[in-house]
Parts: sequence; structure tokens; C-alpha cells
Amino acid sequence: MKYTRVKRKFNFKKYGYEILLTIVGCFIMACGTSLFLLPNKLSTGGFSGIATIAYFILNLPIGITILVLNIPLFIIGYLRLGKIFFSKTIIGTLLLSVFIDLLEKAPPLTHNQFLASVYGGIVVGIGSAINLKAMASTGGSDLLAYIIRSFKPYYQTSTLIIGIDTVIVALNVFFLRNIEIGLYSAIAIFLMGKMIDLVFEGVNFTKIILIISDKYEQIAKKVEKTIERGSTAIYAKGMYKKEDKMMLLCVASRNEVSKIKQLATNIDENAFIIITNARETWGEGFRK
Repeated sequence: MKYTRVKRKFNFKKYGYEILLTIVGCFIMACGTSLFLLPNKLSTGGFSGIATIAYFILNLPIGITILVLNIPLFIIGYLRLGKIFFSKTIIGTLLLSVFIDLLEKAPPLTHNQFLASVYGGIVVGIGSAINLKAMASTGGSDLLAYIIRSFKPYYQTSTLIIGIDTVIVALNVFFLRNIEIGLYSAIAIFLMGKMIDLVFEGVNFTKIILIISDKYEQIAKKVEKTIERGSTAIYAKGMYKKEDKMMLLCVASRNEVSKIKQLATNIDENAFIIITNARETWGEGFRK
């Protein structure tokens, strides 16, 4: 049996928007690195962490060092992830290197290592998340994470990035002979990972709503008509009274939860409602 490869039409508008996000993300990352982390010898890992070692030991420019270290990953990324991703990775890596070198001589915003680790981790995390939303990379640990996920797609991006960065920060401690660098950098890495989860995944973070009510049909119709969210009726049995019940399962965005809860209680004030988090949601009405 022969399979034909379907050619998808290139979306210039989408690509342009992603490039714009990449520019913004790279600039934010450079601000966090140059204004907080670098002046205090801190790092959130990545190739910028290796470049920091080269900067303080060999006095090599950080931006150029990052670019050189990324060349092997560029080749693998091109082969594994395709031309469009590769082009955005080249742009992201070049921009980050240029922005870091431009901001390198700017006065740091703080010389307090704790404050630098906190704000540096937050700012770099926001920039990294914006790049991930653009399906772009600035090389280093996030590009390596993308490559690993091309082989093992069930791995979580932020977990991979944090793991790689932790190893690189450990190298920083070893070469720069300062345990405090590792301790403060660990704070920065932790906060960076949290910001990636919050910005990159949190935007699409959804809720699962379980509603147990004798008026489940009315509630389901009202939710569908008013909020345009479907629901699924599930057979359930209450073990206290041994009664058969119908339970509605509805997945909604965070800003829709309070509306659904209000609709349900307006129809049945005795409705039993459970609301919990859904890590990811794929399908119609959500991400595809």
C-alpha cells in the first residue's frame, strides 16, 4: 500500500505572528539574563549557563558562545523537527544572542543574589514560555527538549528543560567554585519552570465540572445553549441511599466555570457540584 504525503499550505499570517512572539520572548529572556542573572553570576541553565562559565573563566562573549554551542543541535533539529521550526529556532537563537550582547553593558537592576534569582527566573521563564507558545526555540535546553520530545512525545517540556538546566547549573557550581551560585540558581530554575507552566500551559488550563442533579437534562441544555459547552451524562449510583443517579461531566475554561455553576444552581439549588483541574484538554472546542 502506498501512502501519499499531504502538503499543507504555508500560513504566512500565523508564521508572522509566531515570529513576532519570538522577538518579544527573546527580548524578555535577554532582559532577565543580562539585568538580573549574569551580573550576579547566576544562571537558569541552558547554553547561557555554559556560556556564563566561559565568560567568567575565559572572558568569551556570551552571545557568540551560545551561538557556537547550538550548531550541533541546529543540525539535529532541522532533520527531526522540520524547516519551519528550524527557521524559527535560527531566528530565536540569533535574536537572544544579539539582545544579550546589547544588554550586557547595561547596569544590573540589583546586586542582591536572592532578588536576582527570583526576578531573573520569573522574567526568563515568561520569555521562554512566549517562545514555546510560538513553537520556537532559542537553542540550548529548550531545543534539546524539543528534540527529545520528537522521540518521546509523552515527556513534559518544562520537566525536560528543568532537568537539563539543573545539570548545567551543577557544572556552574563546579567550575565557579561557589555553592551559593547553585543554590540561588536552583531558585531561578524552579521559578522559570513555574512561569513556563503558568504562561505556556496555563492559558489553555481547563476545568472538569461534575454535576449530580435530578434535573441534569435541563442543566445540560442550558449550558449548551448559554455557554456553548457540551456535556456527557454518566450513570452513577449513590452508595448512601443506593439510588441510581445521572452525573454530568463538562469540560470548560476557567472563566466559564462560575457561569456553569450559577446556571446549575439556578435550575437545581440542591445540585452537587465538583470542580477539578484538567492538566490538558484536546479536541473540539479546545486545542487540536
